[in-house]
Amino acid sequence: MAPPGILNRYLLLMAQEHLEFRLPEIKSLLSLFGGQFTSSQETYGKSPFWILSIPSEDIARNLMKRTVCAKSIFELWGHGKCPEELYSSLKNYPVEKMVPFLHSDSTYKIKIHTFNKTLTQEEKVKRIDALEFLPFEGKVNLKKPQHIFSILEDYGLDPNHIPENPHNIYFGRWIADGQRELIESYSVKKRHFIGNTSMDAGLSFIMANHGKVKKNDIVFDPFVGTGGLLIASAHFGAYVYGTDIDYNTVHGLGKASRKNQKWRGPDENIRANLRQYGLEKYYLDVLVSDASKPSWRKGTYFDAIITDPPYGIRESTRRTGSQKEIPKGIEKCPESHVPVSLSYHLSDMFFDLLNFSAETLVLGGRLVYWLPVYTPEYTEEMVPWHPCLKLISNCEQKLSSHTSRRLITMEKVKEFELEDLEVHSSRIAEAWLGEFMLARIHRKTVQNRSSRPR
Repeated sequence: MAPPGILNRYLLLMAQEHLEFRLPEIKSLLSLFGGQFTSSQETYGKSPFWILSIPSEDIARNLMKRTVCAKSIFELWGHGKCPEELYSSLKNYPVEKMVPFLHSDSTYKIKIHTFNKTLTQEEKVKRIDALEFLPFEGKVNLKKPQHIFSILEDYGLDPNHIPENPHNIYFGRWIADGQRELIESYSVKKRHFIGNTSMDAGLSFIMANHGKVKKNDIVFDPFVGTGGLLIASAHFGAYVYGTDIDYNTVHGLGKASRKNQKWRGPDENIRANLRQYGLEKYYLDVLVSDASKPSWRKGTYFDAIITDPPYGIRESTRRTGSQKEIPKGIEKCPESHVPVSLSYHLSDMFFDLLNFSAETLVLGGRLVYWLPVYTPEYTEEMVPWHPCLKLISNCEQKLSSHTSRRLITMEKVKEFELEDLEVHSSRIAEAWLGEFMLARIHRKTVQNRSSRPR
């Protein structure tokens, strides 16, 4: 561990997927484990190589036990724009930091990783032999080494113009790999119970990480659907709870979403999904409930609210109504009838979601949700706002040339008071054009579908 006040440098090898989501995830996880995002690197953009300063190796290992955006992390021993700069950097690295991993009783191997270029075996051996000036005293073991070292070369991002020489070369000691395998092991394709809009496994874990979900937290999803977001939170040790207005989805009834299956089976439900992954002990409950009329007593219950509200395109936006709310000209139902289902305007939905989060999140708790936008007319002022919630990150996932959805992460920074509701009401009415954006998205989607060849 580095002495107090001195941060070790680490190299993160990032996955080239969901690029906008990577930096908020790493920042959130470092904050969760007591670290702070510190880097001399000016920009990250699309590069897979990030240099970070982290207080300890333990924090680096904890980071990799959670991240799905990073592939591996290395303790950085040297870095240069060319081989000569790398060798000079390695010679200046403190020998006392190297010795514990290079002594005669240890075993090691050296790996070569290149980005955007493939090297021949001869070229790889030549690069390894050039490191003979390092004080390696242990034995080479290619199968089960105690220590793994890597040379990493960056040849840029353009596969059509690969340079002869790398832009950057790094050398470091491998510390740990990330959790990329979770994307495959929790794939929706293998899941017992799914719906039309079940969240991709990778994005579910990213949302849980943005929400800083940790062991023994209570995580809530007010638009739970088939519970994909609950599964990701439960994997990290949180107790999960959800509500949805759709009775059939909550109880696993009705038509199946899978091809060649007409009706859902007797054990297709959210609890069965958690049981499939050995996470049933984290299941609190899922209720049929209307998000526009929360049935909670006043209080702070949740450490995180992570949700994917319906946009009204693939899943309808609905809420329960009453006889008084039925528009004029439509025949009313008998008084004994269950309240009718009315459309739930998108602006009202996000207004209710932010208010509910401000009231029920613990201080420091996070709200993570998706916001649909019409790209040509989107501005940051359209993101819903609340005086009790601070915007942490705003990441875009493109859906088409004209539509996208944005992953919004907010943190509760002050306790909810009645006057906050009035401020929120006036601000959201002025700033957000949700219904207008949704109408544009819906119209464009219908036009695209109608123009496709039959």
